[in-house]
Amino acid sequence: MNLISEILLPESILLDADSTSKKKIFEKVGMLFEHTHKIARSQVFDSLFARENLGSTGLGCGVAIPHGHIKDLKNAVAAFVKTEKLISFDAPDGQPVDLIFVLLVPEVATDLHLQLLGELAQIFSNKALREQIRNSSDETKIYKLFSNWAA
Repeated sequence: MNLISEILLPESILLDADSTSKKKIFEKVGMLFEHTHKIARSQVFDSLFARENLGSTGLGCGVAIPHGHIKDLKNAVAAFVKTEKLISFDAPDGQPVDLIFVLLVPEVATDLHLQLLGELAQIFSNKALREQIRNSSDETKIYKLFSNWAA
């Protein structure tokens, strides 16, 4: 078991054929979090863009990990979006992204936030796993790839 499996729900995996920008992705995950966790979509959107304005959350290799702090949130929550179209995220390697893991954490920073980001960096540094995710069109399979990952 890993930390990601504790915060990512199967219904929080989104295969997105329509989005073409960060803005559209943030709007979609805002609606997703509003539906699954009762967090106002505007709060999600504003938090993600506020963090993005500090610097890109694009990692490289087609991966981005946008994250934000949410007031009154008790526990970290997550969503994963795999886009059909490549989206510019100002990643350090200059490449657009198609694998987007969104992390929302409580307003007060904790070690858990850093542990989650570290675990995500390890997961996405695995080229074979990235390709398995890219090659899958099944939300359940993608969820299992995340939840069964071990360092």
